[in-house]
Amino acid sequence: MSNQTCMVTGSSGLIGSAVCEYFHDRGFAVNGLDNNQRAVFLGSEGDTRANQHRLEQSLPGFRHHELDIRDRQGVMDLIRQLRPAVIVHTAAQPSHDRAAAIPFDDFDTNAVGTLNLLEATRRFAAEAPFIHMSTNKVYGDRPNLIPLQEEETRWDYADPAYRHGIAEDFPIDQSTHSLFGSSKTAADILVQEYGRYFGMPCCCLRGSCLTGPWHAGVELHGFLSYLIKCNLEQREYHIQGYKGKQVRDNIHSSDVAAFIFGFYQNPRAGEVYNLGGGPANACSILEAFTMTEQITGRPMRHSYHDQHRIGDHICYYSNLSKTREHYPDWQVRISLRQIMEDLAQSWQTLLHRPKLV
Repeated sequence: MSNQTCMVTGSSGLIGSAVCEYFHDRGFAVNGLDNNQRAVFLGSEGDTRANQHRLEQSLPGFRHHELDIRDRQGVMDLIRQLRPAVIVHTAAQPSHDRAAAIPFDDFDTNAVGTLNLLEATRRFAAEAPFIHMSTNKVYGDRPNLIPLQEEETRWDYADPAYRHGIAEDFPIDQSTHSLFGSSKTAADILVQEYGRYFGMPCCCLRGSCLTGPWHAGVELHGFLSYLIKCNLEQREYHIQGYKGKQVRDNIHSSDVAAFIFGFYQNPRAGEVYNLGGGPANACSILEAFTMTEQITGRPMRHSYHDQHRIGDHICYYSNLSKTREHYPDWQVRISLRQIMEDLAQSWQTLLHRPKLV
């Protein structure tokens, strides 16, 4: 597989960097696109330059391109030059809350940037699998219409039809998405359309909570990483509504990268897959507090604000049936406990604290 070229947008981010490492380890020349726009969107704590430098130093076959995906001509020129064998698109404006303050930047990045990449791929690398990191926010707040039952530490689905979670045929219309969810939905549908209309090998991966040791979690994005960072720094974590019982499923970046490679090996045209940890890796904020305290030995400082984020899910976890049916060799290999231990250890290192015993 040597001499194959892989192109990754958002290469300095959590998933982008994991994908760069995964493909590099399998003999690919990896070209990463990133201009550290995350620091502009989310502030200095969202800065990803350190990750860029880590990739440049540790991966001999990695080349960084300082390019904004909103630069249409720049994207066209690069894909025409590289003619990559696979394109993995992870770049995005990632925050619900931030999108409302920067609607043009959000849409131009998430929707128009994706269109720039798709059209350049169609013109110059139409046979290359195009893998787009979408989001479960394309379902808007419609999951909140599912009957729920309140338990001691979480909300959960009361309807047994959803005991395995939300599947890909769940409706996306007539719901509140947030502006972030809307721009990502536009990108999601564009990717599907390029697959179905032009027959291009592409897919949308509707991610749940994606996390891992290189996640620069901040209050506006990166729930589990930021929660553990707050614990280690003894910073107050702000719970936003739903009694702290809102549920998310979590998946490690290495498991995401493994699925992306599996799709590259056996691509389909215009497909959609939910990609999360599933019911086994789901937890509420309150449950994450307890697990974090067990791992670090430090109490969780928090406050509660009885106002949820617009378009936020009360309970969401991924039904992975279709994902596993189409790619039976793939599975979620890293448990929720392992994810949290990994995050705690990485934050200990980044924050220059002694290792956990």
